[in-house]
Amino acid sequence: QVQLVESGGGLVQAGGSLRLSCAASGIIFSENVMGWYRQAPGKQREFVASITRGGTPLSADSVKGRFTISRDNSKSTAYLQMNSLKPEDTAVYYCKARNFRGYDYWGQGTQVTVSS
Repeated sequence: QVQLVESGGGLVQAGGSLRLSCAASGIIFSENVMGWYRQAPGKQREFVASITRGGTPLSADSVKGRFTISRDNSKSTAYLQMNSLKPEDTAVYYCKARNFRGYDYWGQGTQVTVSS
């Protein structure tokens, strides 16, 4: 059974930092492209960052220079380091794994709230 479990969310003041983790099981982690998405209340889910099997990162313009995605294949875990957080970063953050066939697995999400 595939499971993606996010952790590390919480309440932080503007300008603060959080590190999200996504622990995967039931998949060959190194064969998956990992990504982070977020969904704010009343808005569509949007792309935040992704990292290829080889470790090449990609991030949305809105978080460039502030968020960093990484992965540790030995721990089957992906991370999202979030610095200089803004109130507009408030959302539920979801982890996604995409395999060779293009099939997506999603985690249950973790809430990030940034107070002004």
